Amino acid sequence: MFYSKELKKYKKIKHCFFSRNNGFSRGVYKSLNCSKGSKDNSKDVIKNLKFVSRQMNSNFNNLILMNQSHSNKVIIIGRKNLNKKKFNSDALVTDVKNITIGVLTADCVPIILFDEINDMVGCVHAGWKGAISGIIENTVNVFKKKNKKNSIIASIGPCIGKKNYEVKINFYKKFIKESKSNNKFFSKIKKDRFFFDIRGYVANKLRLCGVSKIDNINYDTFKESDKFYSYRRSIKLQESDYGRCISTISLKT
Repeated sequence: MFYSKELKKYKKIKHCFFSRNNGFSRGVYKSLNCSKGSKDNSKDVIKNLKFVSRQMNSNFNNLILMNQSHSNKVIIIGRKNLNKKKFNSDALVTDVKNITIGVLTADCVPIILFDEINDMVGCVHAGWKGAISGIIENTVNVFKKKNKKNSIIASIGPCIGKKNYEVKINFYKKFIKESKSNNKFFSKIKKDRFFFDIRGYVANKLRLCGVSKIDNINYDTFKESDKFYSYRRSIKLQESDYGRCISTISLKT
């Protein structure tokens, strides 16, 4: 379990970037796989999510996750939709106390947000598709619509490191088309291959949105196999499937 030094300062919230450890799953999912969408034993996944709920001092029924699809869609959780069964989005924002919102990742970037002025929290699933299509901007805008006066703190969790994120030239061109300044997030390996710094790209997006308080839980999910699941590592090892880590935040009374 990993924590943001900045967010730890605030007693009104509780958060955690969970590792893959301390769970009940077996095999390639060992051990805290939190993805109901994986091929893991569903009973083990529920046990894992109940463990997460206990660590968050939250009721299991108040743990809200998303059906993530690399979109730029944000859903606001309020009293009216609190008990909805499915949230098809890649970001959640809420000011409802005593519920826990979470994001699942296995190389993509988990971001958790807290507005200390307006008591709002959010979580974001930022893969490259969602990040380039506006998931970060859309999430920050939800906070700003609530109140122009805000103070947002962002914590960027464990994700794939630059040296393990090799991409092709067409991928590179998508980001250069968005902005030539994105070139700084790429290192050329050879003519048509690059390394991509998705953590740096996401942090830059947050800064461009006016979020100045940003900290990093700087671990490489591909490299740290004992701590994290990794989609890219599972492909390289030709594994049948992979687990997902969870990152969570909640407002407390």
